[in-house]
Amino acid sequence: MFAQGRHGLSSPRAGQRGVALVVALILLVVLTLVGLAAVRGTIMQQKMTSNFSDRQIAFQVGEAALRQAQITVQGVPTPVTTATLPATIRNCSPGSGTVCLANPLTDTTLPPADIVSVPVGSFNANSGGGLAAGQPKYVIEYMGNFNAPTPTVQQLSGCSGYAPCGLSNTADYYRITVSSGPTTAGTDRATVTFQTMFRR
Repeated sequence: MFAQGRHGLSSPRAGQRGVALVVALILLVVLTLVGLAAVRGTIMQQKMTSNFSDRQIAFQVGEAALRQAQITVQGVPTPVTTATLPATIRNCSPGSGTVCLANPLTDTTLPPADIVSVPVGSFNANSGGGLAAGQPKYVIEYMGNFNAPTPTVQQLSGCSGYAPCGLSNTADYYRITVSSGPTTAGTDRATVTFQTMFRR
């Protein structure tokens, strides 16, 4: 029974019973929601940081493969002919009759021997606790011998292009395509694929 005052009305104290419990429960629910949102944000930031770090590692692995491919290109004897071109370098020059796609790693007609993995002695993907997604690989394509572009800077000599005076102003062009790791679907690691033109 409620306590009644002089005039038969319930006292103010009696009408406040249980309100503190309801307010405390509401505050607990609000604090729980705020805590869950903070935990979710922290987990998302950790995932973003991990993905960014994994992509940076993949890019550096691809750079290692690019350097190895450039070393291979620098070892090709000049002038380049079909006989002097190594078997691991695909001939995509005009007149070769080879149709070369923009991304040779997706070309089903590319011989498997033309996809070269970087030797473990030059780069080991398993070192450092296996930070890299896999052993990097590259494809080198010989694009042909073309005239070097005329530079936009003023030259002190009277010769055009980058060649010294009296020498031919042509160069051999190679396209290098690099993949930092496995390109198969389903992998949870970041992989980087990029191309560069190498003039020699």
